[in-house]
Amino acid sequence: MTLRFEVDPELSEQLRAEIVACWTDVSNAGGAVGFVPPVSMDDVLPKAEAQFAGVLSGRDRLVVARTVGGEQPGRVAALAFLVSNDFAFTAHWQTVKRVMVHPDFQGDGYGFRLMAELAAVARQAGSEQLHLDVRGGGGTELFYKKCGYAEYGRMRQGIKLPDRTADCGGATPYRDLILMSLEL
Repeated sequence: MTLRFEVDPELSEQLRAEIVACWTDVSNAGGAVGFVPPVSMDDVLPKAEAQFAGVLSGRDRLVVARTVGGEQPGRVAALAFLVSNDFAFTAHWQTVKRVMVHPDFQGDGYGFRLMAELAAVARQAGSEQLHLDVRGGGGTELFYKKCGYAEYGRMRQGIKLPDRTADCGGATPYRDLILMSLEL
């Protein structure tokens, strides 16, 4: 199946609902996109609306990947946000937020294609670097390293997950916050 990328698509009610549904499914599959499962669309909606506000203001960018062909053509398969800086001295870089590939499309290389598209969009806009942070403990940093990102910092126990996650085998709710960047 192939993908079609949409950069800064109109945030129609339908697209908003598709993004919230994708975000909910990714979260419930264990994706580190701001929540710990289980979550509902009602849980995700306020965080999504805040991201949409940045896009609607023109400060931030949205990249959506839709399926082409297959059983469900036009379905949102992956998405991410590029967040700009308000400070003039850091205007040369952007932050990558909420990178997600729907669980139905995991393992098909869509994440790598999405990250390449984000870099192309940022480069075209004149950005010199991309930054992101990663919740440690899940191996996600290995994916970003394969995309060309390098770790430049780590805050030990910089993330504290809700206490309900500690119920799984006595695991600690703390995760390292890993900072990574890509030179464009």
